[in-house]
Amino acid sequence: MSKLPLDKLSQQVRLCTALFLMLLMLGACASQPSPPNNALLSARDAIATAESSGARQYAGSELDEARQQLVKAEQAVSDGDMVKAERHAYQARVSAELAAANTESSKALAINREMKRSAEALTEEMGRKGEQQ
Repeated sequence: MSKLPLDKLSQQVRLCTALFLMLLMLGACASQPSPPNNALLSARDAIATAESSGARQYAGSELDEARQQLVKAEQAVSDGDMVKAERHAYQARVSAELAAANTESSKALAINREMKRSAEALTEEMGRKGEQQ
């Protein structure tokens, strides 16, 4: 077994340590999660759908919540917190979907009330026609 001079051994230890640290830093950079682009896009689409369905009129608070969550998601992306960004984007999408569902429900209830009034008016009119004969 050959013996290396102390300087040569020290130089190899430093080189190995430097290589190890570089690999460690490279691994840390590679493990940084990427922005949740799909989640953000889904949230934006859900908000646009809710807005186009009339959610501002029927489900304004849910729509506002969706927008606030989207702003938080975008801020988390800026801060580099991709886990938090994805969570807020998901919450934005769910709030927007709830706004759209509540809007459709409110519209259906309004149509139902109008149909009931029309049916009552028709029944009343038929009763008057029957009395005239």
